[in-house]
Amino acid sequence: MDDVLLRITNLEAGYRLRQGMIRAVDGISLDLMKGEFLGIAGESGCGKSTLAYTLMGLLEDNAEITGGEVLFKGENLLTLSRNRAKEIRWVDISMVFQSAMNALNPVLKISEQLTDTVLTHLPGLTKAKALDMAKKALALVDISEDRLDAYPHQLSGGMKQRVMIAMAMILEPDLIIMDEPTTALDVVVQRTIIDKISDLQKQFNFSVIFITHDLSLLVEISDKLVIMYSGQIVESGPAEAVYRHPAHPYTRGLMNSFPPLSGPLLEFGGIPGRPPNFLDLPEGCRFYPRCPQRKDICRQLPPELLPLDEVHSARCHLLKDGNA
Repeated sequence: MDDVLLRITNLEAGYRLRQGMIRAVDGISLDLMKGEFLGIAGESGCGKSTLAYTLMGLLEDNAEITGGEVLFKGENLLTLSRNRAKEIRWVDISMVFQSAMNALNPVLKISEQLTDTVLTHLPGLTKAKALDMAKKALALVDISEDRLDAYPHQLSGGMKQRVMIAMAMILEPDLIIMDEPTTALDVVVQRTIIDKISDLQKQFNFSVIFITHDLSLLVEISDKLVIMYSGQIVESGPAEAVYRHPAHPYTRGLMNSFPPLSGPLLEFGGIPGRPPNFLDLPEGCRFYPRCPQRKDICRQLPPELLPLDEVHSARCHLLKDGNA
């Protein structure tokens, strides 16, 4: 446990609607080590963002955590008092939100937003010290300090996203959660942002949970990959192992759905159909209606998360007969 920063055990969370309970996070278990870069991939609606917001304690009013445990440095995040949760949030765990323009306040200068973050969580600091920390944080993401006087609309999309990364890093947390930080950016800017995140993570040795629907972004920078589908983990393991030997048909479909940012394009396709309705899940494997390798047992019996070796596992019946 000494090297485990975050341990999630059988976490269940979702949203209570009039039609029923949507269990967007359904029995998730994983470990995040100190200094580790964990990539979580999956289509929209698979539960990635719900997992992130559960960890941050920022779920919506109709959301509900129905089971499990989340240990962060030995403390269960799910049972913290409101005051203790505020002490941990942003100081120990921070987040880069999906849309930088929506996350940044359009009527406040960048300097105000960065210093407010510092003074809210470290109220004993002076404004001068907070401003100095803001300058250093912007320098880390290659933004000159004269941009402190700018408003968000005066910055490009890539610069706004780098401001969000600076805001997440300003108090030097142990864990930064990044929820689709490159969405809506062109591929050149995406590459720049990804390289910057990777460089900073190696420099400061903080842990990262990087969430995206684009698996090609993750394979080059992640230490470990988790593939989510319909609220469950369907495959997890070291990034190299998952990339070289994807065991779940859904993982292979994701890999073929996006062109890589570098190297040759080996195959390009997609996944037919759409994820199932959380209120009407298939009786057996949740990927069964879309799976090109499905069998009768897949329709009848939910698969378990089976180990391929000590570090690589997948949720697929085909693993039992070696056909996955």
